[in-house]
Formats: sequence, C-alpha cells, structure tokens
Amino acid sequence: MRFSSDIDLDVADRNLLLSVIDVTSASIRKDADVRKHNTGVYPTDIPYDPIHQVSALDYTRAENRGYIKLDLLNVWVYKYVTDEQHLKKLMQEPDWSRLMDREYFSKIIHIANHYDTMLSMPEPIDSISRMAMFLSIIRPGKKHLIGMSWKEVSESVWTKETDGYVFKRSHSVAYAHLVVVHLNLLDECYRKTGSYDLGQLSQ
Repeated sequence: MRFSSDIDLDVADRNLLLSVIDVTSASIRKDADVRKHNTGVYPTDIPYDPIHQVSALDYTRAENRGYIKLDLLNVWVYKYVTDEQHLKKLMQEPDWSRLMDREYFSKIIHIANHYDTMLSMPEPIDSISRMAMFLSIIRPGKKHLIGMSWKEVSESVWTKETDGYVFKRSHSVAYAHLVVVHLNLLDECYRKTGSYDLGQLSQ
C-alpha cells in the first residue's frame, strides 16, 4: 500500500524552526534543472544530493516512494500569538457581525479582497463551517457556488472538480480557524491600542 502525505504546518517564523530541527529540503527536478522546493522538507532520512543540497528525489517521486514531506509555511499572524494559552483564547467564537464592515474586512487574512463576494451570499458568515465554505468558493473551481444558500453550497463544495483550483475541506477548515484567530487578534489590538495595527502589540 502506498502512503500519500500532504502535511502543511503554519509557523510564525520558518527559519527559526529550521534552525532547531534536522531536515532535508525537498527538490523540484525537470530534465537538467534542479531547484529547491519553496516550502517542503523531509524530517526523515532520504537520498541526498550534496551538489544542490536538496533531496536526490524529486518531491513527486519521493511521495510515490512513501516519504513524508512537510510544507512549512510562514503565516505572519502567528507572530502576535504569545503562547499556547493565548492561542486558545484567540480561537474562541469571534464577533462575526464585524465582517459587515468593509474596512475591517479588508484587513483579514485570506479573505481581505472578497468583501463584495461575501455581500453576494444570501446568508451571513457566522460560523467556522460557513467561513470554511466561503474560503472554498472564492477559489476558481467553486466560484459557481457564489450566491447560493449555505445549505446548497454544502451539498457540493467539497466534491472534487476536474477543472479549476479547489481547496480540500481540511485546508479550508484550518484556514477558517486562522481567520478566527486573526479576527480576535484585531479586536484585542483595538482594545489595547485603539488601532488595528498589530505591530503596536509588540511595542
């Protein structure tokens, strides 16, 4: 049985994490061209190319052979999360009604440029599940669902399409939680500083 992995880890500072763990960078190879994968690393032993300082196997071939690749992704929002307890607090239910404020909406990670799309939905975004679906329908492969009720959207939003880029449900739900963290961070920042500039939290 072939094991297929697709593991994304969001971190505040990718370089800081890489300084304390032993990994091999994944590679992308096409004909004679060899380059380092933008985010992928292997935390286990894998054939190594010392000339290019990356995996000797292209990431697709490595996956076919059962190697587990981690994609370490920088997410700037996490720079303002102080510890685990703070993160748990930020993951609590936000004030979803704030999404109706265009200026506020424009500051939110992953959805900032989709205010008009949000307004075209017949029902509000007022839960993690609805935010996850919204994050999916703003991708090309699911844009035909824009304007439908959430019940209608839910019937096909997670089915795999042959045309157009789509989000997996797991990715959408994870990103929806990140949106919640950002919403609560913005509100926390405003309460403390009178501004939505998160940079002021670290001053």
